[in-house]
Amino acid sequence: MKTILVAEDNDSNYILMTYILKRSYQFLRARNGQEAVELADKGGIDLVLMDIKMPVMDGLEATAAIKEKHPELPVVALTANAFDSDRRLAMEAGCDDFLSKPVSSEKCLEVIARLLAE
Repeated sequence: MKTILVAEDNDSNYILMTYILKRSYQFLRARNGQEAVELADKGGIDLVLMDIKMPVMDGLEATAAIKEKHPELPVVALTANAFDSDRRLAMEAGCDDFLSKPVSSEKCLEVIARLLAE
């Protein structure tokens, strides 16, 4: 079973993501960008769902750090900020795709399946 790292500081958003993922994937949680980078460095992660606004290190910084060491690891930005500028910044940081909150379970699972199949 594939493992997804959910980088999310908000408990209710994390619980929603576990509900979406629990049937098809194993998952780990990072509560900030620094934890996400550390967990990605340990290996065993197949994809990262990255919140953008987090304490310690934001999702854009964390994505750039992860992609520098692990360019093959898919990272999906997950944010309440749905402006084109936010999407552009996420893609520039290295994100492979972008989902807006509140995320639909169908769209989320579709994006994950597509990125894990590539």
